[in-house]
Amino acid sequence: MNPNLERLHPYPFEKLAKLKAGITVPEHLKPISLGIGEPKHPSPAFVKQVIADNLDKLANYPTTKGIDELREAIAHWASKRFQLAEGSLDPAHNVVPVNGTREAIFALVQAVVDASKPATVVSPNPFYQIYEGAAFLAGADPVYLPCDASNGFIPDFDAVPESVWEDCQILFLCSPGNPSGAVIPRETLVKVIELADRHDFLVASDECYSELYPDEATPPEGLLQTCAAIGRHDFKRCIVFHSLSKRSNLPGLRSGFVAGDAEVLAGYLKYRTYHGCAMPVHNQLASIAAWSDEDHVRENRAAYRAKFEAVVPILREVMNVDFPDAGFYLWPETPMDDETFAKELSAQQNVHVLPGRYLSRTVGGHNPGENRVRMALVAPLEECVEAARRIVDFVKGFKA
Repeated sequence: MNPNLERLHPYPFEKLAKLKAGITVPEHLKPISLGIGEPKHPSPAFVKQVIADNLDKLANYPTTKGIDELREAIAHWASKRFQLAEGSLDPAHNVVPVNGTREAIFALVQAVVDASKPATVVSPNPFYQIYEGAAFLAGADPVYLPCDASNGFIPDFDAVPESVWEDCQILFLCSPGNPSGAVIPRETLVKVIELADRHDFLVASDECYSELYPDEATPPEGLLQTCAAIGRHDFKRCIVFHSLSKRSNLPGLRSGFVAGDAEVLAGYLKYRTYHGCAMPVHNQLASIAAWSDEDHVRENRAAYRAKFEAVVPILREVMNVDFPDAGFYLWPETPMDDETFAKELSAQQNVHVLPGRYLSRTVGGHNPGENRVRMALVAPLEECVEAARRIVDFVKGFKA
């Protein structure tokens, strides 16, 4: 077996299941899960209809590169959304459809990392666990940049020693952040691009929460948008990941895209051709419909906005919690250690959240996820409000 498999940590939800093993939840209270970031809003009916109308495509092998119409729809959406120069995002060379960002991120690391020389993959901490696992299995070492309240939950790139960049082959960004929801500003993205040029590494920006934001007038900036703003129309050393899972409530469709540097994507596509991860044709046609419609996305944002506006004031009675810049998570501080909070909240109130330390690593004695929990406001509004009230009761009981 690949010895790097032994380097993998248990996934956060494995740790959570172990933490809660043996507890008895109150049967008179309906379970409410805020732990897993799985969208629960209805999938768009018109997307489901496209799949139903194209089930005959099950008889066709899909190509890894995807059909022209899908790449064109993606390029059109991204160019409009991120204010890219006309024609700069070439559907034939700057876009690759993928089966969701999870497998896409993992595959990119395998395709890019050159383990014949010292190789590191740098990521925020807390982080999406695939960044780390992909690094381990590619033969690279992860390096974690702390994201906590002291730096607004965005890595302080000025504080990173030059030595860290010397072996860096990929820098992962996550904006809006998981779990904090923090959005990286343009000036910081420009700084990152300059670092990539100086030290010759790839900037890989995970932007799968980019379409969930509170203010319709100020959507989060993306890495390619920053490239366009500074005249970097070839997107050199820059790659972004996007998905229909959160944007369109289609996590089961397993559909997203990778876009950016054409030279990197040429090698990435070659890797994927052998990897065998082409998107089924009926899913591609459904994806075209989803990327081509914004009405359902605006409705989605409004539903999340209503939940944040209802839940945050309730929780603030007993917890330090802020509205996120974007995304659908809350990242509150806990009045006890995060594992105890999650375990006892389940046992006493049948409300389930994820301990922050499960999303982080301890570096230099500091774990930026400790004494925080991640709450995904994916349940219906009424359930989210009920969960918030139970959390208030739980914390008041603890303090008493």
